[in-house]
Amino acid sequence: MRGSNSTTEQIPMAEFFFDYGLFLLKSVTVVVAIAAIILISVAAGMRTRKSAEGHIEVTRVNDDIDHLRDTLSATVEEPYAFKHQIKQRHKAEKAEHKAKVKSLKQAAKKDTEQEVERKRRLYVLDFEGDMKASAVSRLRREITAVLSLAEKQDEVLVRLESGGGMVHAYGLASSQLQRVKDQQIDLTVCVDKVAASGGYMMACVASKLLAAPFAIIGSIGVIAQLPNFHRLLKKNDVDFEMITAGEYKRTLTIFGENTEKGRKKFTDDIEDIHLLFKDFVSQHRPQLNIEEVATGEIWFGQRAVDNALIDGLSTSDEYIVKACEESDVFEVKYEEKKSLPEKLGIAMHAAIDAVLLKWLARGTQNRFYS
Repeated sequence: MRGSNSTTEQIPMAEFFFDYGLFLLKSVTVVVAIAAIILISVAAGMRTRKSAEGHIEVTRVNDDIDHLRDTLSATVEEPYAFKHQIKQRHKAEKAEHKAKVKSLKQAAKKDTEQEVERKRRLYVLDFEGDMKASAVSRLRREITAVLSLAEKQDEVLVRLESGGGMVHAYGLASSQLQRVKDQQIDLTVCVDKVAASGGYMMACVASKLLAAPFAIIGSIGVIAQLPNFHRLLKKNDVDFEMITAGEYKRTLTIFGENTEKGRKKFTDDIEDIHLLFKDFVSQHRPQLNIEEVATGEIWFGQRAVDNALIDGLSTSDEYIVKACEESDVFEVKYEEKKSLPEKLGIAMHAAIDAVLLKWLARGTQNRFYS
């Protein structure tokens, strides 16, 4: 009987190890499969990197606004009144299209180069800046596309949001906006939230600069900061060596011992950049008193108007809706081609941001509203 019980106890134990081994094998198979998919995606992305990097997307904003209005009207208006409005609008659009076609045919018969009159166009671009002004890679293509078609009667509107960043990066971004003015096309910049430091360097290029009432404007200044671990290394008997050629190849360092001479040179460089910044702003907005506003301070709304940092108060939505009454408004976006790993990385980054913002909001509520 004892032998029989021992055998009976060993059978469940054998089944357990068999099931566990099967589960482990399945898990390894899944992991290997996921790794293989990622490797294949990366390889495919590397193979297609030399192909088209992206494409231009164009949306007619007038149609979007008409759709919003029609959706609301269909609910709040009487059915007969709504149908009558749609009928009248379609009739007007048909007459306008017919007149345009007739004008084109007449011009073709005369065999002349006379330009056919058309509606003024407003091209809307977006720039959301980071420290490296990374969005300039899209902005330059969008501007190239627009300038290939825009005429002097048209206008370019840039919805700009940036707290600033690297000087050389925002210098390039500003140069891209200057291309529009060089073509003698009106350039309007609308700031809904913030255009500070490098962001304002871009914004001041505009022919017309507008901002929302509580948008942050200004911060005409330069900042540079870095930690120094020299004393910590020295305390732990760690040597740090840096070899340079050129007296000012490296003025301040993170690990080495900084000198007063190096600090002075670094400060002089910062002051020179600030001077260039002020000259740039003065060139594009001569109406402001640069010495009063180039202090690194920021201004909101009407105070920014009073200091001639902006030309008026308006949100981008308000400006675009008004422009749709007399212009054809087109939103132009350059969509960069992204590989699967890049898309996964962006999705993960967005998820992490959402979680952090959620916890930040909770902490803020507990702090200020409890």
